[in-house]
Amino acid sequence: MPSPGRPTAYTPDLAARICEELASGRTLRDVCRDEGMPPESTVRLWALRDESGFSAQYAEARQLGYMCLADELLEIADDGQNDWMMRHGDDAPGWAINGEHVARSRLRLDTRKWLLSKALPKLFGDKLDHVSSDGSMTPKPGLDVSKLPTEVLEAIVAAADASGPSDD
Repeated sequence: MPSPGRPTAYTPDLAARICEELASGRTLRDVCRDEGMPPESTVRLWALRDESGFSAQYAEARQLGYMCLADELLEIADDGQNDWMMRHGDDAPGWAINGEHVARSRLRLDTRKWLLSKALPKLFGDKLDHVSSDGSMTPKPGLDVSKLPTEVLEAIVAAADASGPSDD
């Protein structure tokens, strides 16, 4: 008789529930704390092993969840509640900035921006620009090596082999 612990067997219904929660912006750790959910490590193994095609569902749900984080950036930035507080007393009565709340909001923004820049770098990563000799900013084109002819790729590899190991 199985013990009444957390589920560890993959089921399509359980996977769908997990992905739905991830797509709403919750973290995997938070979802797995819910009653009836498997441990976080089990879900990661399902994704790693692509249990019944779970890997693609999981990746899509995570991307949608990251987009929720992007929406939260605007909400946090626009929310001025508690930025100011009323001071009472003889030393300085009146309104004063609530530095603790403002700093916490800044931390929430910075954390989400950092995570988005790493998780979805094409959408939220830093864009590198090239400054031309005339001082104007122009986008620096990227090199897509998959579009290079085979002969060119072989020549690059041969040149790298001929030059020996790098000192970097």
